Amino acid sequence: MKTLVSRFVKDESGATAIEYGLIAAGISVAIIAVVNGLGTKLNSTFTSISSQLK
Repeated sequence: MKTLVSRFVKDESGATAIEYGLIAAGISVAIIAVVNGLGTKLNSTFTSISSQLK
């Protein structure tokens, strides 16, 4: 039982998976923020072009 607990404490594979998950979440939040900002700018640009064509 003691060796099982010591192996569990030394095992870092779960921590690595959590770190990769946090990195992926951070990257996805950054991508969503950039796409959201770009979408707003594109919407205003197309609205301006549309109003100039009328």
